[in-house]
Amino acid sequence: MKNLYRTASLGVALALFSALAPALLTPALADGTAYVNKGLVGVGRIPASQKDKFGETFGSGSGMSIDVKGWTHDATGYKGSLWLLPDRGYNVVGTTDYRPRLNTITIELAPVAPGAAPAAGQEQSGVKATLADTMLLTDDKNADTTGLDPLNGSRAASDDMPMLPQAGNGKLALDNEAIARLPDGTMFISDEYGPNIYRFSADGHLMSATQPPAALVPMRHGKPNFASDNPGPGAAEPDPKNPETGRQNNQGLEGMGLTPDGKFLIAVLQSAPRQDGGDSPATRQDTRALVYDASDPAHLKLAHEYVVPLPVFKDAKDKTKVAAQSEIVALSDKTFLMLARDSGNGQGLKGDASLYRKIDIVDLSAATDIAGGAFDAADKPVAPKGVLDPSVTPAKLTPFIDLNDKAELGRFGLHNGKPNDKDNLSEKWEAMSLVSVLDPKLPDDYFLFVANDNDFMTQDGFQVGAPYKAEDGADVDTMFLVYQVTLPGLSGNSLAAN
Repeated sequence: MKNLYRTASLGVALALFSALAPALLTPALADGTAYVNKGLVGVGRIPASQKDKFGETFGSGSGMSIDVKGWTHDATGYKGSLWLLPDRGYNVVGTTDYRPRLNTITIELAPVAPGAAPAAGQEQSGVKATLADTMLLTDDKNADTTGLDPLNGSRAASDDMPMLPQAGNGKLALDNEAIARLPDGTMFISDEYGPNIYRFSADGHLMSATQPPAALVPMRHGKPNFASDNPGPGAAEPDPKNPETGRQNNQGLEGMGLTPDGKFLIAVLQSAPRQDGGDSPATRQDTRALVYDASDPAHLKLAHEYVVPLPVFKDAKDKTKVAAQSEIVALSDKTFLMLARDSGNGQGLKGDASLYRKIDIVDLSAATDIAGGAFDAADKPVAPKGVLDPSVTPAKLTPFIDLNDKAELGRFGLHNGKPNDKDNLSEKWEAMSLVSVLDPKLPDDYFLFVANDNDFMTQDGFQVGAPYKAEDGADVDTMFLVYQVTLPGLSGNSLAAN
């Protein structure tokens, strides 16, 4: 497919940038195109105590997809809706029989001008997010699914379905992480356990499933084993605790996005497979991006596969750490936005200041395509002990947005670090989606919505028939950050359909 970004005029993009307020950030130059981050323009929250229509605690923005067709703009601002995907439920001690689901959120956005400050007392009211509906996700037999760790269980392959993770109670086990909605209402959802890509109907019924290459399938004692070492009540830990090859525990297909033309689906492993240095926080940087031909949604075909080098940073003890990726937004079959972050720091946790939360532009155009080759087998590492094979050229990363930017957060009454209160960003920012600003004078401008996974942490919790309170008094809202960005080359596609 022709790369739209190569045809964009760099001179025109830079001229556009020069007309912007001087407080705005420098454009990121990637693939010959100037991408511009105009900064935060809106913030909003859903309270941690929110319950869904099943009476259970709402929360956890692990994946997000905005309804671009229903997005409208008038003199009062913007209105629309989005789908927000939670993961496997509140699971501090272990996993539970939480029923996977999808939430519909109505959105009203009244953005401030880029670089401007909201009115006093209105810093975090620019986004009004309201829970409108909740839909349960069922398996191909229309039976309930579960968030329980599958441990040693699996469902045998049958018909068009591959082998699938199965919990001890016989239910299909899902730890959902990303969603891509198709125009017909069906949706792709990626998960941690498989790590698989599932296709669900518009009413939440499983239609098909895609298993990744063998190099990503978790193996224990030479057999697929989908456990994540988060056993449910009374269940034993897997043996061994970590897979010997394949995806690391809780490091599955965390990011996924459909290209604007709908032709390709990109899914990215959260960090490197075990055999590629994924057994250590210091060497797990070489992850995989899978690019599927989505022309037949019921039968995804792996078209391309690339190595993506995750960002590295130094922790407080000067130790090298890798920032695992938490979400992507596909811009083309060769370019996507990628959110990567540290862990263990933020509101609700003992660590207060995050050291790394950034969105990069990932360019695959010069990377080596390893799809279908030797590196797709579990016994041929592409990066043994974290050292990339010299025959492979990785993707290129270009910095774009720093979520921890002090000045940007400060305009909206937010911060990173002490005091560790409700205005300190929480740990897990894991959901992103794009929608047009609907301004004919700015045809390349979009709102980038970013949301957190709050891990269902509340002092008024209720799930799976029982109340709970998060540890250490944690009460973490679901929060939305909205950035205005310029992305040349996307105008005229489905993201700008209105």
